Amino acid sequence: MSEQTTGVAIVGAGGWGKNHVRNYAAMPEAELLYVCDRSPDVRLRIEAAYPDVTVADNVRRALDDDAVEAVVIATDAPSHYAVALQALRAGKDVFVEKPMALSSAHARELCEVADEGERVLMVGHLLLYHPAVEELRALVVAGELGEVLYLYAQRLNLGVVRRDENAWWSLAPHDLSVANYLFDADPEAVSATGATFLQREQNVEDVVFATVHYPGGRIAHVHVSWLDPHKTRNLTVVGDRKMAVFSDTSPDQKLTIFDKGVEPPAALSYEQGVRIRTGDIRIPALRMAEPLRRECEDFLRAVRTREAPRSDGRSGLEVVRALEAGTRSLRNRGVRIAVEEG
Repeated sequence: MSEQTTGVAIVGAGGWGKNHVRNYAAMPEAELLYVCDRSPDVRLRIEAAYPDVTVADNVRRALDDDAVEAVVIATDAPSHYAVALQALRAGKDVFVEKPMALSSAHARELCEVADEGERVLMVGHLLLYHPAVEELRALVVAGELGEVLYLYAQRLNLGVVRRDENAWWSLAPHDLSVANYLFDADPEAVSATGATFLQREQNVEDVVFATVHYPGGRIAHVHVSWLDPHKTRNLTVVGDRKMAVFSDTSPDQKLTIFDKGVEPPAALSYEQGVRIRTGDIRIPALRMAEPLRRECEDFLRAVRTREAPRSDGRSGLEVVRALEAGTRSLRNRGVRIAVEEG
């Protein structure tokens, strides 16, 4: 391994984890040293595809190896906290998939341990690295949309149905992280309702409708479901000058800008009402790139430069806090629940 490469170990190579393996194995700035997975079938597949990588059934050997500088955790959600804590305490920089933990107390502990050890802690909020979201953020920062008033997100499909987390914890982290990014603010409160149809005995919600409240009266409405006939990945952002729609399932129109707005006259009569302004519709040309590759690159950059990544541990903590508030609201029939601070 040269001085220009970072030694990487990946924990969890089934499901989404195999995409991390594919990316890090192909990146010249990384040397994939270990892949750890409990499944014999997964280990056999990795051994066949990557014969130069050490494959193990647990993470201990990788953590004991000084050549490993960075650990990527793509296990199931309930194990994120324990594996990330073990890696941080072993002196490794850590990337952990979303959600980083299943409680804000555990997420806060990971941040504190990373800070104390001067370790990089990054959370897998993939959409923050999507070219359309990056362009949308640039439009917001430049003021092209005007003041952003509200946004709403729909993340729907038929499957994958999980037993260890509901649709809120499984799907909403994507949209909460983007809402926080676009508003450049942390949520203040959440009100959520949902329903369980498929796994009533486990009380695992299949569909959730949530309103997330931000400073200044701004709101984000999040609709998530794995029990829906449509595969939908839409985000609509409404500003007082323009509006924008990010459609991740569209093959060639990922982002659309609408020059539409409302311009109330200085003095309104009953007959006048408000004045609707309709202008051009613009579809910006985006230089597309795999969001996961860009996310991996940002992690390696942070490991190398010691500068915080875009989706750092604190941003992951804020998402977990909002998820917790939403869970309490679900259990209390939609009452507005304040997001805990600290």
